Amino acid sequence: MATPWFEDEIAAALAPLLPGLSVEVVAEIDSTSSELMRRARDGRSSPVLLVAERQTAGRGRMGRLWQSAQDRDEPASLTFSLGLPLLPRDWSGLSLAVGVSVADSLDPSKAGGIALKWPNDLWVEDRKLGGILIETALPQNGTAERYLVIGIGLNIGPREAAGLSTAPAWIRQWRPRVTAPELLREIVVPLVDDVLLFGERGFVPFAERFAARDILRGREVQLSDGTVGRCEGVGWGGELLVQTASGMKTITSAEVSVRPAQ
Repeated sequence: MATPWFEDEIAAALAPLLPGLSVEVVAEIDSTSSELMRRARDGRSSPVLLVAERQTAGRGRMGRLWQSAQDRDEPASLTFSLGLPLLPRDWSGLSLAVGVSVADSLDPSKAGGIALKWPNDLWVEDRKLGGILIETALPQNGTAERYLVIGIGLNIGPREAAGLSTAPAWIRQWRPRVTAPELLREIVVPLVDDVLLFGERGFVPFAERFAARDILRGREVQLSDGTVGRCEGVGWGGELLVQTASGMKTITSAEVSVRPAQ
């Protein structure tokens, strides 16, 4: 029996926010984000939510792979991408705002302990629960908007740690009966609301919400260039603030890897 994904319900809930949105669920694909980027490059720029029960070549930040997990006959991961035209005043901090939205939907009371690791990961007790990938494409219709693709992958059931740089966490550790479709239904409407809010006001409305879940703040961190310092949180534009021996560093590049110092 096919897994029900509540497509009609989700489409109806999102229609007032994103007119013309389509909701698509596929059994298998290389990557939902790759597919939406291909469509955008072909000039297809209408809003779409694309969900995959299994990804064979899912992607994370800096070219890392994101492998889907399967638990018996149902997905043990939630993998989806949201594509829409957007023209924010400033793109800085978007991945953080998306993380805030997803964490608040999954764990509104913070009972699950979901924390956010700059710039795009959800963690629980220093283990990775999920990740976010932000990509944009130039439209072919001459508008100033870019086509935004937000890819999200979340561990729902247990998965092996072999080959992973960070040990995994999964949602069924505190919500043992939850399914991928149920989580999608919880996440997606607040996510679209928050993305549109970001488009209007940038990261500022999300800064305090991020600070409440910031796993790096107050900790010793090591940057990818070997610099060690104390994380002082994030600024109003989503930049990471690290106090080092040579002074405060402001980290904005998406190509910087940040890990808590051992």
